[in-house]
Formats: sequence, structure tokens, C-alpha cells
Amino acid sequence: MTRSAAATRHFTARAKSGPPPDSPPPKPEPRPAPWWQHVLLPLVVLGIGGLVVWIVAAGGPPASTSLSYSDLVANVTAGKVASVTIGGDGSVTGTYKTGGAFTSQLPTALGTGQFGQLLQARHVRVEATAGGGSTWITILSFLPFMVIIGLMWWAARAAGRTMTAGGGLGAGTFGRSKAKLIDAQRPRTRFADVAGYDGVKQEVSEIVDFLRQPERYAAAGARGPRGVIMVGPPGTGKTLLARAVAGQAEVPFFSVTGSAFVEMFVGVGASRVRDLFEEARKRAPAIIFIDEIDAIGSRRSVQPTGGHEEREQTLNQLLAEMDGFDERSGIVVLAATNRPETLDAALLRPGRFDRQVTVPLPNQAERAAILAVHVKGKHLAPEIELGTIARATPGFSGADLANLVNEGAINAVRDGRTTITAADLDAARDRVLLGRRETSNALLPEERRAVAVHESGHALLATLCEHADPVAKVTILPAGVALGVTEQLPEAERHLYSEGYLHDLLAVRLGGRAAELVVFGEGSTGAASDLAGATQIAIRMVREFGLSAALGPVGYSDGDGAAAELGDVGVSPVRWAYSEQTQQKIDLEVSRLLRSAEERAVQLLRDHRTALDRLAERLIEAETVDGDAVLAALADPVPAGEKSLV
Repeated sequence: MTRSAAATRHFTARAKSGPPPDSPPPKPEPRPAPWWQHVLLPLVVLGIGGLVVWIVAAGGPPASTSLSYSDLVANVTAGKVASVTIGGDGSVTGTYKTGGAFTSQLPTALGTGQFGQLLQARHVRVEATAGGGSTWITILSFLPFMVIIGLMWWAARAAGRTMTAGGGLGAGTFGRSKAKLIDAQRPRTRFADVAGYDGVKQEVSEIVDFLRQPERYAAAGARGPRGVIMVGPPGTGKTLLARAVAGQAEVPFFSVTGSAFVEMFVGVGASRVRDLFEEARKRAPAIIFIDEIDAIGSRRSVQPTGGHEEREQTLNQLLAEMDGFDERSGIVVLAATNRPETLDAALLRPGRFDRQVTVPLPNQAERAAILAVHVKGKHLAPEIELGTIARATPGFSGADLANLVNEGAINAVRDGRTTITAADLDAARDRVLLGRRETSNALLPEERRAVAVHESGHALLATLCEHADPVAKVTILPAGVALGVTEQLPEAERHLYSEGYLHDLLAVRLGGRAAELVVFGEGSTGAASDLAGATQIAIRMVREFGLSAALGPVGYSDGDGAAAELGDVGVSPVRWAYSEQTQQKIDLEVSRLLRSAEERAVQLLRDHRTALDRLAERLIEAETVDGDAVLAALADPVPAGEKSLV
């Protein structure tokens, strides 16, 4: 499996200072309330509730006995009952002539006529009520609700005091903004701390100038930028640049992510947007930074429902707030996203986000500058050259380079050293690109031979093809899902790929399979990833680059303005915008390109069969060789009597 350091990154997975002089003095923050005040109120509420329950229990009716209807009739007939009270639900309470009370229940099916006549005949005093239960019982039934309301009121008051005292969020701040405020004393990041990206820093430096000297723009009749959206792949340092702008301008910095506005309750996100801009106006001039703005700024649908309605209300409020900016308010909104194609058009129009700044992947010189920042404070071996590492890491973002240096330091610690060597960084690069080295994944002898032949084919084709990148290292040690790797390092970083380079790239991709066909007479499953990558390149040559004589200069792209880098394998299938006949022509042309590349690779390896066998034998013995070994295999003669590999 071949992996060109240029082609793989491009063809597979990618592509303190005080407050400003005009600002008001900070308001003293009130001291938080003592802890006993937070405990006293719930104790008082619970005490009152318990007291009410005790009063109700103590002031209720006297203890009584329960009688059946038959016993009740018998007692009335015997003249023992002095008075009865009949409730509307048929309940009976009464007292005896000798003292004492009783309760009973009239059977509703029998009626109360005969029982009433019996009571009149025995001269029993009769009373009636509209319903059961006393006033105290009614009051007692509302007690739980009163306790709950009291506790909620106390919680809201406590949360409000906590927020005023600078505490965390509570129940009373559900609609408050979750933006993290970094005052002017805290953002110490400056443009000098951001390596590379001179063009980007020059473009955003006008924001700093506007926040520091707005009168210059007013004198010329110019309006400062209201919003700047930074677009670029993940890990390129968009958030770092936003912090550097705030640090350079020495203004408060509000940082919040787009997902912090979205909640399951409709209207909460819009409330948080209003609160965020209100807080920013109080501390103006200030910078509001919204990371991952595509979480709330995606295109609005025609019929919003559910969570989409909440997101669109949040977006509408953001649009309204940016429209309501006072040009003299000194508030600038910065945003970052890696999906600009999904943003709503109303968000990108002039007057809201006036500028769109692209933060691309760093070039070779910028990667060297970024590496110099990340290796500060670390012990490096004298042989390490940051320029060489930068050349070997095309397509790496700033975050990837930071991870590379960290993995190299971890590898040195694992070996009991404090000095990072070039081998540590080389192993870290393989770890980042391929995965962890599987030392326990021992290959069978025949598998080692097959992998050696496969990687030898890649290495020889990369050396024999005119436009291919030179070979840096070949190994048959398994790492991640790859059983072997052929690494190529470009002599210069390309931005344009010629047709000859693409044809050579196809031949190198299929060199491993071609070596298996030449040596063993059959292919294997080890070429699966090579075939997938080569097929993607051939498809784009035919569909997008117009490099097919059968179709001519016609491009059938997927319509994505931010198309993936050349050879991206992980892109989703596109929707064909052409007829089935055109699709058949595309399939035939792709197949023709791949067959032609394979035939060319097979012929070159047959012409250099001795070099193929010799390089494979060296790989079996040493497991890892450099590019000089490949050149030596092509130049050194085969000793007399030396047998072929197979």
C-alpha cells in the first residue's frame, strides 16, 4: 500500500494589559450572601409546613368508631344515638347520648327514606352537609403546592444572587447567554503568537485598527467591519486568530459556540442571543466570537418544525441584532466554520458579515514556523531539522503538527529519554497517519514475502516514473490497518497537477498489485485500498478535469464550491446530473485509465525484475529501508548465482 506524504494528505482524507483609556471603571462585584441565608429559608418553610400539619391534626374532630349500617340502625332503634350529621356523599357522623362519636356510611342503593323515618321516630337530631371534609382538610390539601412554590421562589432568588456574585449558572439563568467572557486583562494572545498566516493576519488587522482608532474611519466616512467569518478546515487555528485579534485590540472577548444557543425549548436561543449582545454593549468596544456558527446559521427551511423552529428563531434574532448595530458601538462579531456552504445567505450579506476570510492549511514555510512554536520548551536532538519535518508533513494543520510534536515527546518518554530525536518524530508521523504500530501482529512467512513484494512494486514505480514524488521510506511493519507502507516526500509543494503527474500517480498506486502479478501470477486482497484510491483519481480525471478524449472538455462536478482535495476517498457519492449513456462512457473511460496504468506498471516491473527481487529480499531482512536502498536496488548488479525471490 503506497502512501505519498503529499498524495495521501491531498488524495485521501483531506484536504496583559489594562483596560482601554475610555472604558468606564469596572463595577465592584457584590459579596455573595452568607451560607446560612441559603439554608435558613428552606428550614423556615419546612417548619411552618410541619406546624400547620400538627395544628390540623390536633384541632380535628375527636376520635370516633366506625359502625356498619346494621349496627347504626340497631343503635338508633335502641335509642342510644343523640344526633347525626349526614353528608351529601352518604357519610354519617354522630354522637351517642352517653358520649362518644361514631362514623358510618349509608348504602346509596337502599336510599335514606326509611332511615330518616327511623331517626324522626326516635327523636334524633339530624343535620346535613353539602360535602365531606372540613376547612382544615381543604387547607391541608393545598399545603404541598404552597411548599413547592415557596421552594421554587427561593431557588430563583438564590440563583439570581449567585449569578450577581459571579457564580455559576442556576435555575434563574436558563435564558441567559452561556458566553464565556475573557476581560481585557486575560487575552494575552497576540499576532506574534500565531505562526504563519501573514495574509490572514493582515486582513483581520483592520478590525484591530477599527476598535483602537474608530475616529480614523469616521473622518474618512468609512464604516468599520461589523462581522468577519473565518472559513477553513478543522485545526487551522481560527479560534486562535480570533483570540489574537481581541488580544491585539485589548478589548473584552466574548467566546461562545453555536450549539450553546440551541435548546429544546423554543425561544431560549433567541433570549440568549439578546442577552449576549446586551452584555457586549455594556462593555463596548468588544469582540463577540461565535465558534461553529453553522450550528445556528444553516439555511432556513420553508416549513420549520420542532428543533428546526428553535434554531431558526435563534438565527432570526442574530440577524436582527446584527442589523441593529450602532456604527459607533464598537462591537465586532467574529465567527468560524468549516462548512461555509451550509450558511444562510442572509447571514453572509454585507452589513452583517462583511468579510469572509479563508484560513487554509499551512504551507511548508508556515508549517516550519508552527513547529518552531510547538517545540519551545522541549529538548530536541541536534540532527532534527524543522524544515525537513515540514516538508514531510504536507496537508497537516496546526493541530496536527501540535499532535505530532506531542506524540514524539511521548515516544521519547516511553523509551526513558527526555530528548526528542528524529526517529521519535518519524514514528509519531506514522502514528498520526497510519495508527499505532502493531508489534504483536506477526505476519506469516509467506505474508511477509507478499507484503515485501507489494511495497517493492510501489517503491520501484515511484522511482521509475518521471513525475512521481521521490521515495523516503519503505517498511513492511504493520501499522493500523496497513501491513506495509511506502512513503514519498515531494520536493516542492504542488498546487497544480499535470496530466502526466496523474498518470504516474495511477501507476504508482497500482504498483503493488502489478508486483504481485509479476512475481506470484495473481493478485491479493492487499491492494484493496490502492484500487479504491486509484479509482477515485481516475473518476475525477474523467468527470471533473476533462482529461478523457471520449468525453472531451466537459466537467461533471458535484456542484460543491468547496470541493474536496484531489482524490478524496471519503467524500459521499455524488448525484449524477447527466444521462445513463454518459455514465456508461465515464465507466468505460475510468476502466480504460486503470487498465492502462496497470499494464504500464506490470511492464516496468518486468523490465526491472531483478531490482524488484533484490529490493524485496532487503525488505524481508531489514523490514524498513530508505529511499537510497531503492536506488541501490536499481543500480547494483545482481551477484552471480543469486537466485530469484520466487
